[in-house]
Parts: sequence; C-alpha cells; structure tokens
Amino acid sequence: MIDALQDFTSSFPALLQWVGVMLVAAIPFVDSYLGSVIGVLAGLNPVVAIAAAIVGNVLAMLVFVFAAHRVRSGVVNSKTPKEESARSRKVRAWFDKYGVAGVSLVGPVVLPSQFTSAAMVSFGASKNAVILWQVIAITIWGVVFGTLATVGITLSR
Repeated sequence: MIDALQDFTSSFPALLQWVGVMLVAAIPFVDSYLGSVIGVLAGLNPVVAIAAAIVGNVLAMLVFVFAAHRVRSGVVNSKTPKEESARSRKVRAWFDKYGVAGVSLVGPVVLPSQFTSAAMVSFGASKNAVILWQVIAITIWGVVFGTLATVGITLSR
C-alpha cells in the first residue's frame, strides 16, 4: 500500500508532489505520520513533505469534526438516543479518563485522527478544543515520523 501511495505522489509533476502528499495524508489510517514518511520517501524536501502531510491531515480532520458537530447538534435537538458501538465505547472510556488532550495525542496509535476527533465531538467535547488538540497532535506525529524517515534515509546512504 505504501508503495502505491508513494507512486501516486511521485506521479505528480515535481512542483505539485506536495499536493499528492496532502491527498495521501487526508486518508484515514495514513494521517500525517505516514503521509510525511511517504513524502520523504518520494524525494520531497522533508520540510515540504511534513508540512503537506500535516495540512492534508488537518483538513480531513476538520471535515470530520464539523460533520460530527452538525450530527451531534441534530441528535441532541431530536433527543433520539443511539446505542454506541464497541469501538465508540472504547474511545469514550479513553475520553473520560484522559480528556481531549490525551485522546488527541495518543489516539493515533489506535485510530486515525479523523475518527477520534469525530468521536470526541460526538461525546460532547468542545469542537474548538478538539480542533486545537488535534492540530497539535497531528503536527507532533507528522514531524516525528517525517524526521525519523529523513534520518533513516540519511543513515542508509
């Protein structure tokens, strides 16, 4: 899969490969951490690869947050209870224990940032707090993995 995503990114003209990284990083389970690695492996300048992956992941996360906020507003107004899935209960337990910051920072280990952010908003977390902490987490994960990829490529030469 990573080879296919790297080929996709490399298929863009050199000046637009960052767009490919943005699109790849918007995919759930790829996020900024794998997106930045793919960009670095595709030969982009690491700063450009990391920045593009972060922006792509943040834009996708924002779509999920605003959609979840809109759905939650509709459900709360209609007072129709809905049973939570097992995965949703697990995220809620983490949310209750660690709060928005903890779930945002550690969540990508288990679920994509798009899913965890939407779940937190659906649980009633402040949309703005979720956005703030998700941007922080997406940036940290993208920088760490992009830097590791850069160091790995440098050491392998």
